[in-house]
Amino acid sequence: MSTPAFTLIGFGPEGWGKLLLLAAGLTLVAAVCSFALGSLLGAAGAALKLTSSRGLRAIGTFYTTVFRGIPEILVVYLFYFGGSLALTRLMHLAGFPGFFSLPSFIIGVVAIGLVSGAYQTEAYRSAYLRLERGQIEAGKACGMSSFVLLWRVIAPQTLRFALPALGNIWQSVLKETALLSIIGLVELLRQSTIASGATRQPLLFYGVAALLYLVMGQVTALGIRTVEKRLARCWGR
Repeated sequence: MSTPAFTLIGFGPEGWGKLLLLAAGLTLVAAVCSFALGSLLGAAGAALKLTSSRGLRAIGTFYTTVFRGIPEILVVYLFYFGGSLALTRLMHLAGFPGFFSLPSFIIGVVAIGLVSGAYQTEAYRSAYLRLERGQIEAGKACGMSSFVLLWRVIAPQTLRFALPALGNIWQSVLKETALLSIIGLVELLRQSTIASGATRQPLLFYGVAALLYLVMGQVTALGIRTVEKRLARCWGR
């Protein structure tokens, strides 16, 4: 007699509910860390592409071209195998034999963060170009330092204009964490695969995983829309 579906996804002795929720939590943490790293890289990349230096602009363009042009799964593979190879050779030089690899979580966050940063670069750059030049000139005329001008004038308005695009990028990052299952990280998709293999109920567990992804995406999207509306009201005043 097969085990009922509610029992399998519950929190009892035969249930996988706790493991699925823990995996969903790890998925969310990986997405947040990747997006945060991408935000830093995106801000730096936008600064490079907006500078007057041709060489720095070329570096920014190279970064966005490479990481927006290579499939995300291939970026994950390159960092997983390339990072392991580099670490192993480094440890061999230090006199430690054997094979070494970085934690899957770190590799995944770096890989997805780099891809996210390439897209966030364009979001920040486009938002900056929407700023009224007069406000920047007025700030300089009032004697604002470069840091104060950035903090009080440029950054808040750039974030406001970039927020809709950043919301879309966040949704992509959240879904891209599923790729980390291929390098052994037990996130939501990986845990669902393990559960479906153990119970021979793939449709049930993949369906639950899809529902959890949808819930996480919709809840965070609601939060982003709320922030966007509040910023719009503040600037509307």
